[in-house]
Amino acid sequence: MTIYALSSGSGVSGIAIIRLSGAQTKKIILSLIDGEIPPPRVATLKKFNKINNSELIDEGILLWFPGPKSYTGEDMAEIHVHGSIAVVRTILDQLSKFDNCRLAEPGEFTKIAFHNEKINLLKAESISDLISAETEIQRQQAVKIMSGKSSEKFNSLRENLLKILSNVEAKIDFPEEDLPDDVIKNIRNDSEKIRKEVEKILDDQKVGERIREGFKIAIIGPTNAGKSSLLNYLSNRDVAIVSEIAGTTRDVIEAHLNLDGYPVVISDTAGIRESQDEIEKKGIKLALKRAEDADLNIIIIEPKSVNFTGFLNDLVSEKSIIVINKIDLGFKNISKQILKFNPIFLSIKNETNLDELINRIKDKLKNKFVSSNETLITRERHRQSLVACVQNLKNFEEKSSQEDFDKAAEDLRLATRHLGMIVGKVDVEEILGSIFSDFCIGK
Repeated sequence: MTIYALSSGSGVSGIAIIRLSGAQTKKIILSLIDGEIPPPRVATLKKFNKINNSELIDEGILLWFPGPKSYTGEDMAEIHVHGSIAVVRTILDQLSKFDNCRLAEPGEFTKIAFHNEKINLLKAESISDLISAETEIQRQQAVKIMSGKSSEKFNSLRENLLKILSNVEAKIDFPEEDLPDDVIKNIRNDSEKIRKEVEKILDDQKVGERIREGFKIAIIGPTNAGKSSLLNYLSNRDVAIVSEIAGTTRDVIEAHLNLDGYPVVISDTAGIRESQDEIEKKGIKLALKRAEDADLNIIIIEPKSVNFTGFLNDLVSEKSIIVINKIDLGFKNISKQILKFNPIFLSIKNETNLDELINRIKDKLKNKFVSSNETLITRERHRQSLVACVQNLKNFEEKSSQEDFDKAAEDLRLATRHLGMIVGKVDVEEILGSIFSDFCIGK
């Protein structure tokens, strides 16, 4: 099967790039052009014609990448033409006329590259992350993973586990032979060393996931405290409806922001108060859950509010910033209970002290995005595999006497398998679909 897709963005542009990959690529290209296929990897000016009547579609650049020296490992070509909607549509229509040639699925080119061992699973994911990067820190992380340091680390750990497993299986295969005491001691020491190294990788404060997915900030507080106004100010646009009517916000409203290069997902939530309205009660429940899951909570109240004391004690923590809004209305009678939390006094209406709040948020971001360890984990599936690896190594260490080697070997195999799943060294078909579906079509 040969696949094709528009790899550049849709819509009108100066240049559009259409990519093909598969066994029939050369035959298809020859049907669209006059003359011979160009030399490999040499940009060549060509006229692209309709296959039935040789009517000129456009003139552009053709690049030919014969397999296996291509991105996918198959015969591959790129057609660079003018980015007219009509031109692109006509070329795609011509490609659809060939037998066993179809439009590519999202991420299918990269999936083929993975199956043909041109890249490993970590690099495939980093390519997707680089395409999706919106901030400089996200770009830097994706490029770092693409460089292969993470793959080298996980492959090295896996190879060390395989060495331990070979010694264990030697004892199983030759039970009549007693392993030397120093071999048994080394097995235990090596296993413990690898386990501690994986635990160190896991102790990263989830920096990689925060960079990739965005630092989660929840704005919470009682009704009419100014939560939606604050979201709109930080977003520099009207994301949420602002009204004097209490309880306007019922659901969670999100905005993705770039705050000095840091990716942020900020959420406006329903006002917290006692309510008999079933819909509003569900909104309040969602607000409390979002506050629990957030990396940072901005608790916003206003001086005359009497509804904040109940939830304040439960939500105030190290991941909270207390904000007292509407100081333009006066704030003389602020309780000492609130003042001990070092609140920020501001007026969103008059844009007073909002820079102080933004600086406080930036300080929190800097602390959360700094890790003493090199970031190796960027997705939840990596973390789950490493947690499972650690647990299996603990099980192995508990059984590492010679009498239990047959049972311990299975724990070691499972630990090795979980490390292999990160880079795609084992059968990971069940997770490939979800990974490559995140890609755009044409990649």
